[in-house]
Amino acid sequence: MSAGPRYEYLWEDGVRYKRPVKLSAPEYVDALMNWAQGLLDDENVFPNKIGVPFPKNFGDTIRTLFRRLFRVYGHLYSNHFDHICALGIEAHLNTSYRHFFLFVNEFDLVDKKELAPLDELNDAILAEGKGR
Repeated sequence: MSAGPRYEYLWEDGVRYKRPVKLSAPEYVDALMNWAQGLLDDENVFPNKIGVPFPKNFGDTIRTLFRRLFRVYGHLYSNHFDHICALGIEAHLNTSYRHFFLFVNEFDLVDKKELAPLDELNDAILAEGKGR
């Protein structure tokens, strides 16, 4: 799993993968989606009853989730954008990423260094917003 030759992502979830391991992109995305679904289903992480507080580490959990989700975008843009264009679906990817990035940026959910693989695109998105 990578976002071009300079960025390689290892997977660790503390359960099945207790130490960082190399996974193929499909395996990484599958592990990520299963891990994310587990978080969303866990009432200790996302309480669904009125008056039940979120856990103290909720911010860290959400930052980890968004950092890992960003990696999927980084991989798609770096390794598959030509194929996405050939399918004619780049506008959908761009719109999805734009919303994702603006949300992440607004709430400072992912460190700037983690966003580096898509710096050029991120800068263009932010510049577009300043023109309005």
